[in-house]
Amino acid sequence: MQADRRTRRLTLVATALGSSLAFLDTTVVVVALPSMEEDLGLGLAGQQWVYLAYALTLSGLYLLSGAVGDRVGLRRAFVGGVVMFAAASLVCAVASTGGMLIAGRALQGVGGAVLTTTSLALLRVVWAGEAGRAIGLWTSLTSVATIGGPPLGGVVVEAISWRWVFFLNLPFAATAIALALVGRGAGEETGGRSTLDVVGAVLSAVGLVGLTFALVEARSRGLVEVLPAAVIGVACLVAFGLWTARVTNPLVPPRLLRLPGILAANAVTIVVYAALAAQLLFLPVYLQFVGLSPTVASLAFTPPGLALVLLAPRFGRIADRRGPRLPIAAGAAVIACGVLLLLPVEDEASAWRWLPISLLVFAVGLAAVVAPITAAALGPAPPDLAGVASGLNQTASRVGGIVSVAALGALAGAVFAAAGGDGSTPFDPSLAGGDREAGVEAFHAVLAGIALLALTGSALAASLLGRRDPAAR
Repeated sequence: MQADRRTRRLTLVATALGSSLAFLDTTVVVVALPSMEEDLGLGLAGQQWVYLAYALTLSGLYLLSGAVGDRVGLRRAFVGGVVMFAAASLVCAVASTGGMLIAGRALQGVGGAVLTTTSLALLRVVWAGEAGRAIGLWTSLTSVATIGGPPLGGVVVEAISWRWVFFLNLPFAATAIALALVGRGAGEETGGRSTLDVVGAVLSAVGLVGLTFALVEARSRGLVEVLPAAVIGVACLVAFGLWTARVTNPLVPPRLLRLPGILAANAVTIVVYAALAAQLLFLPVYLQFVGLSPTVASLAFTPPGLALVLLAPRFGRIADRRGPRLPIAAGAAVIACGVLLLLPVEDEASAWRWLPISLLVFAVGLAAVVAPITAAALGPAPPDLAGVASGLNQTASRVGGIVSVAALGALAGAVFAAAGGDGSTPFDPSLAGGDREAGVEAFHAVLAGIALLALTGSALAASLLGRRDPAAR
């Protein structure tokens, strides 16, 4: 039964506010890294681990977080995740050593995995047939934080201290907790929805963390150094699959995977988010390569963010009424068009001619895809498996992005070398002459790869996804 309007609204605001904290600390901390290094003497390796400790725990714990939410109750798990995130933020804020800061960031990742996974699952359960609209509104609200976060973080770091990046999480976390508790629906907390598979949880977490570490660090550390992590990661994931097939109550129940549309939606998620992650990483780097300042290059995120704020709820409603297939298929194709419009960009002048229209087209496609693709992955799941379904989808999006960034980064390096480029960094702004031309060719190869991924996602959505989400019927 669909919850009353008050419960739905309070749940939406609480989950959006809590999730915004997790998203903000992904971007804002990058702005604060130089100040952290100066204060704590982190060194380059320490700075990397401040970022990686958070990213690795996030990617490794989505599935477990969803299963915990199904077991103890989604709202209870969400509140627990926010509490953990706030406590970890306090540890980071008062950190006196680099090790303490990195440990706090890892704990933030644990809390962030729990609260983001259960946020989406809770919206799926509470908003029921209007889950697409709810996810669109959630996307819109969290995008406001994503847009304003980096500039706000820069001001806080410069005017006060990097420590206040973490202190400021505390009042927002308290507000999210209060709203979540006040907005609890009658009879909502049933608990005991699934049995927690400890062995499966460990295997999936170790496997995903190992594989993620290997993919992220392969370029900087070399294949030989990351090979043990890759082998352990793959071995654990294979063992996880074998364990899931034989155990009575696995972390990811087979009945969830047998539901119509679940596997298709997550396959589309992997491919589409692979395209999105690569675009959002390589574009700002290339814009600085052609001569734009870091500040101007960072503004490339603004049009997509504004499009999510303004359009994501509308496309979420379309997914509720007509199904997710059309907005996802059309949106992914539009993303490919926006990406290919960057092909003429080879210097600062051409960037100003082509970048605005490319960003506009890309932003519309992005807004068309995000809410419907999440609704497609969560919609078929029954309420007692909403947490696992959300964790599975979060994992799919994260893995898709990591693999594409690693693969397209390797492609860029190979094309750069084949074109006669000298050096290990294809998009170094100091390159000139033939090296610079080789860098442009490398970016063209990246664009072609991103567009191909987006078009593949469009084709998969058109062929695999149903016309309408079963939960909306």
